[in-house]
Amino acid sequence: MINWKPSGIDAGKPRYIAIADAISKDIADGRLAVGDRLPPQRRLAAELGIDFTTVSRAYAEAQARGLVDSHVGRGTFVAEAARRVAPDPARGRASDLSMNMPPEPDDPDLVARMQAALGYVSANLVDLLRYQAPLGTDRDREAASIWLSLRGMIPSMDRVAVTPGAHATMAAIFSIITRPGDRVLCEAVTYPGLRNIAGRFGIELVGLETDADGVTPDALEDAIARHAPKALYLNPTLQNPTTHTIPEARRQQVSEILNQYDLTLIEDDAYGFIPARAPAPIAVSSPDLTWHIGGLAKCIGAGLRLAYTIAPSPKCAHRLAQAIRALAVMPSPLSMALTTQWIEDGTADSIRRFIRAETAARQQIAAEALEGMTFAGAPNAFNVWLTLPPGFTRASTVARLAGRPLGVVPSDAFTVAGTPGEMLRVGLGGPISRDELSEHLHFLGAALSGSSYMG
Repeated sequence: MINWKPSGIDAGKPRYIAIADAISKDIADGRLAVGDRLPPQRRLAAELGIDFTTVSRAYAEAQARGLVDSHVGRGTFVAEAARRVAPDPARGRASDLSMNMPPEPDDPDLVARMQAALGYVSANLVDLLRYQAPLGTDRDREAASIWLSLRGMIPSMDRVAVTPGAHATMAAIFSIITRPGDRVLCEAVTYPGLRNIAGRFGIELVGLETDADGVTPDALEDAIARHAPKALYLNPTLQNPTTHTIPEARRQQVSEILNQYDLTLIEDDAYGFIPARAPAPIAVSSPDLTWHIGGLAKCIGAGLRLAYTIAPSPKCAHRLAQAIRALAVMPSPLSMALTTQWIEDGTADSIRRFIRAETAARQQIAAEALEGMTFAGAPNAFNVWLTLPPGFTRASTVARLAGRPLGVVPSDAFTVAGTPGEMLRVGLGGPISRDELSEHLHFLGAALSGSSYMG
């Protein structure tokens, strides 16, 4: 037995969670090794000046995470499952730079907390390899409800679904509400995934005129009258690629029009969880017409392939379950268990707060590196929407940036209506560090200004 005491306890968390986090951190830092016996619970409680039940809950939490094993009469030991495994370099080379990626956590304490939850997944691995319900278990849907409440939404549980990512969820919704040849409204410059899905389902997208506040009410009403659309799609917060956020007043106008014409809304809230004070989702004012998709790819991690979806009604949720079963069978139980653990122990919120702070810092880097250029950006956006100077084309600029770790996508991928402009979405996230980002953005800025960059 070693005379172990936590190296640090986060006062902002429940004490038992903080002690379990400290066990995880000290394993990651090498202060605790596999097989080490932790102090008896009463002794540790006395040394920390806390009650016995808190330490008991902490040890139980650590065991649930797979960090320790407890044996009656023998004590509590660091588990074999807690042994650190060296990262696989091949995994780090597998990122797709064409996607709009969040910055990746690099704080050792946060990464250790993320890894600690894998102990819970490991302890339940056999159960998690079974087929499960197409919209998630009760516990996972309850975690989804907790997460959705961060956006001010508290729907009835019979409308909440855990689904296999925003993209697959949109495909499932299209399979429910549309048929080939139907029309769906969207902004003239929109998320490219929508274009791909619509093409697969034979759906015609109708791009709407926008102003500084987003889709204009007149354009929306005119399109409803002319095209008899099945739905309106919006990505209203930190829109991909323009970084624009529809303000509260315009959201209310859109909601009133939806209610007046009984038009379905597909609200893609991929980025809504990142800003500290984003406007309320349109689903709050038009709940019976809105499929609200709270994807986790941007606010936690794309590899989870999960979204928390609110259907317009329990009947719609039932139809969504049928569609998910047909298209993807179910969301991954492994991902659901990991994410639920992260939400329950506060790790998910820590990841979200990291992304919030890091995106703000990276927008400042972009503003400095691209000074003098014309581009749209916003605090917490994952990209800038860059207008190329006269004489530069998107094709030649993308070619010039080939081989650099910047996610650069031309406007063609996003344009539904009109001729694509000479514009690029330049990603600021992914595995690239701040220093690397600054270097490559300065190169881009220098190239577009006709000067040389020697950084």
